[in-house]
Parts: sequence; C-alpha cells; structure tokens
Amino acid sequence: MANLQLNLAKTLGGFSSPGIRASSNGIPFSKPKSGGPLILDIPLEKIRRPLMRTRPNDQVKVKDLMESIRKIGLQEPIDVLEVEGIYYGFSGCHRFEAHQRLGLPTIRCKIRRGTKETLRHHMR
Repeated sequence: MANLQLNLAKTLGGFSSPGIRASSNGIPFSKPKSGGPLILDIPLEKIRRPLMRTRPNDQVKVKDLMESIRKIGLQEPIDVLEVEGIYYGFSGCHRFEAHQRLGLPTIRCKIRRGTKETLRHHMR
C-alpha cells in the first residue's frame, strides 16, 4: 500500500491537499449528455430538506462520512429536485449533514427538474 501511495505521489508530481477539500474533488463537470441529470455544486443554504425530521441520522455514519469527505471528497452526489428554481433534497441526508458539520458551503448535487405535482408526490 505504501508503494502505491509513493507511486501515486510521483505520478501526481507530489501534489497534496491540505485540510478539507471541496465536495467537487476538483473534478470539473460538463453539461449532461443527451438530457441526463445536471450535476452542480449547490450552496447548502439553497437546499430545502422538507422531510428532515422524519427520522434521525445515524451519527456513526455521519462521522464516517465526515472523515471520508475530509480525506477524499464527496464521491456520490446527493439527488435534488428543482421545482421553479427551488431545490428540494429527499435523499443524501447523511452526506448533507456531514457537509454541514464540516462547514463546507456547497455540496455536489444531481439535479432533476420537476413540477409542483412531482414535489407533492415526493412529500407523501
């Protein structure tokens, strides 16, 4: 394992990342191909969590995610529904809380656009 890390460091020219990395992992995303979901970093404050109080998050899982995000960044974006310019998050609760607790301003999101009827369906 140490050899792999050493070779990786040589390959990357000794690049190292101090502290917490942004959720984007530094990987730029382009526009989706053929109508796929749009993936963007969205400020946490812009995401409404209407079902947030339905059940508590597993704090061990949140802590593990915080450690992982701190080391390697967010690996899987959360899903959000955009309705008339407002973002609603119905999944990724642990990842969202981990970002909040780490003090990260944004989170990588896979965005689906929907109607008010779609939103009402998710609220049931």
